[in-house]
Amino acid sequence: MRKLGLDFGDARIGLALSDPLGIFATGLETYHRKNLEADLMHIANLIKEKQVDTVVAGLPINMDGSMGPRVEKTKEFCEKLQEVCDVKLEYLDERLTTVAAEKMLIEADVRREDRKKVIDKVAATIILQSFLDRK
Repeated sequence: MRKLGLDFGDARIGLALSDPLGIFATGLETYHRKNLEADLMHIANLIKEKQVDTVVAGLPINMDGSMGPRVEKTKEFCEKLQEVCDVKLEYLDERLTTVAAEKMLIEADVRREDRKKVIDKVAATIILQSFLDRK
């Protein structure tokens, strides 16, 4: 079974998928949010289609370790996703993953306008790979 990495945001959700053995994470897509129901159905369909057993969501914990409103929004979304499909939820501290993704894309010489299109997918990949590396 595969793992799905999730970088949740207000406008976009970055998605990454593991290989069947759970060793490597690969960017899947940057999903542009529509409404809660459509967002949940899109991800639930991916979970079923890709045979995902675990969703790993990045928690945007503040640099001082406190949990702000973004953490609550992420958890609420994931809990609703879990109601829609039977999937295990894992959370991972995602501090600085977007910064790391941006740096990686700059080093790869990706143009600014193109970086914006893929940064969430790359951040989701970093979140998922961090989770897989801990196992």
